[in-house]
Parts: sequence; structure tokens; C-alpha cells
Amino acid sequence: MSTSTPTPRPRATVATIPAYVPGRPPVPRPGQQVFKLSSNENPYPPLPGVLEEVARAVAVMNRYPDMGCTDLYAALADRLGVRPEQLAAGTGSVAVLYHLLQAYCDPGDEVVYAWRSFEAYPIAVSVVGATSVQVALTADGRHDLDAMAAAIGPRTKVVLVCTPNNPTGPAVGHAELVAFLDRVPSHVLVVVDEAYREFVRHEDPVDGVALAARPNVVAMRTFAKAYGLAGLRIGYLVGPEEIAAAVRACSLPFGVSSPAQVAAIASLAATDALLARVEALVAERARVTAALADQGWELPDAQGNFVWFGLGERTAEFAAAAEAAGIVVRPFAGEGVRVTIGESAANDVLLEVAARFRDA
Repeated sequence: MSTSTPTPRPRATVATIPAYVPGRPPVPRPGQQVFKLSSNENPYPPLPGVLEEVARAVAVMNRYPDMGCTDLYAALADRLGVRPEQLAAGTGSVAVLYHLLQAYCDPGDEVVYAWRSFEAYPIAVSVVGATSVQVALTADGRHDLDAMAAAIGPRTKVVLVCTPNNPTGPAVGHAELVAFLDRVPSHVLVVVDEAYREFVRHEDPVDGVALAARPNVVAMRTFAKAYGLAGLRIGYLVGPEEIAAAVRACSLPFGVSSPAQVAAIASLAATDALLARVEALVAERARVTAALADQGWELPDAQGNFVWFGLGERTAEFAAAAEAAGIVVRPFAGEGVRVTIGESAANDVLLEVAARFRDA
């Protein structure tokens, strides 16, 4: 009679963690220009001054980074009109979210958020052993704040509001978010995820930093999108000092690299130039959405740097047609396709694909 030797086993909750599906890069094709429109990246490279600061930091990479992000927090505090103690940085805003859930959720606690929304939400919730409470979006891809308020129960610890919503695009208005926050119990922490805030042209845009003056609200922001630092991984949280301190306590020591810190500081100093690039992308978004509307598409209001095609069962078909034409998009099986607003040439290919698909 044989006996098996026991082996290490991960926590049971690990088996429930969904896989994150990143946007695929394009496969080079002889004689065809290809574009990556699958990861909501900024198509513009970093500004020269940013690259110079990064090069200086890389030259001393034998040294640990400043674990306290002192200069970065000072620059952010000055720009946002907050105290450095209200800030917590991480390797992208998604890492900040992980640290926040580690700080505030016990196994079995509930985290309420709209769905479909940012793909990392259910992963981060599962990692800490908490339970996701997913609230369906409205038919036009918006947060149903009334339903989200109704979903808050005795086990709810955190509520996530992604505005603009990734991957569908609509943004929440400031007044409607204030009305929602007034309905949230004071012991429940609300995270306003503003990863795409610079692209918003809503008539009543959310100001997450202003809302973070409330004792149970934080704003999460990133340098990955508008600032074009996706490859360096740096984001941050603004909130009450007690919450920011709890998030920093759960952060990986020396997690934010020196190149990332100096790049973020240099990017803040170059905000005017970077936001000019954002305006160019917003103009491209307007061109693309207007052309798609002329083709007969009815898409959700695009307030990020992407558009959403709710294609259902035809999702894979559209993604394959796009790739054959030279653009890689981000399909969500059985639901739809998210397409980043990229270079003008790439956007032109998207319009051609969309037109053919409508006529097929």
C-alpha cells in the first residue's frame, strides 16, 4: 500500500483567483504596419527631460530607492494641495489597490463594484480572501449607483468606483457621486479610481481629491496613462492620513523604483506639455467616435482613451478582423471589444475595420 508524500498547498482562495489577461502585442507582419491598441497605453513616448532624469537614476541603480518617496510626495502634495501624509504610492494604482484591500479586508468581507469594470478588481479581492459583490452596469455601460448603494450590506468593507469606467468608457458625474457617497455608511471605504481622469470631458467631472476630504473616501490615480509612464509602474492614492498610513504599512518595501519616482516628478513638472498630448488624444477620440456614429455604431460615451464595442457573441470575430488588418484590440469573450485611441494611422485602420464589420 503506497502513501503519498504531503506537498505544500496554497491557501484555498488562490484557486479562485481569476487570471489577468493583458493586452497582446501585435505580431510583426511583412509589408504591413501593425499597432497595439489593446492596453490603453499612451502612444507618445516620454518627454526628453523625463528620459534624462530616468537615465540619471539608472546610473545609480546599485542603490535602493527612497522608500519614503519623499521628493515625489512633496511634488504631489504641492500640485494637489494636500499634505504628504495623505499620499501612498505603489507600483501602479493597481498595486495601491492591493495594499488597500490588504489593510482593510478580512476573509469573507465584501467589496462592491460595478461589472464589467477593471479586470484587476476581482483578482485583488480574491487575493485577500474577500468576496466580490458585482453590480451590473446599465445598458449604456454606466455605473448604476442606486443599485450599488443597495448592494452595500453588513459585510461590506470597500466600494470601488471606476470613473471613467474601464472598459466601457462612461464617467460618473461629480454631483451624482456626492449623492452616492452620502448614502454610503461611514465605516465603508470608497475608492474613486481615476486612472483616466485627464481624458474626461464630462460636463460635471469628478474631483477625487476634493472628495477625499471625506473620512471614508480615497482617490487613486496613475502616471501610466496620460503621463505615459506605463512601463515604470507608478500610481498613488490620496486620502485621509489614517487610510494613507494603513496603505503604506502594507506596501512592499522599496517597491517604487528610483527611475519611476524621478520620472513621475519630472512628468509633473512637464504637465503642460503632457496635457497638450492628452488634448491631441481627446481630439482623436472625438474624430473616431464621430466617424463610428456616422457608420451607425451606437457606443457608450467614451471618456477615457478608448472606445467600447458591445458585440456579445461577435466579439472574437471583430478582434480577428482587427488583427488581420494590423491592429490588436482587447476582446472580452462574449461581451465586447475595447480599443485604445492610438496613433492617427492606427485609428484610421480601426475605422476601416469597423465600417467593413457593420456592412458584413
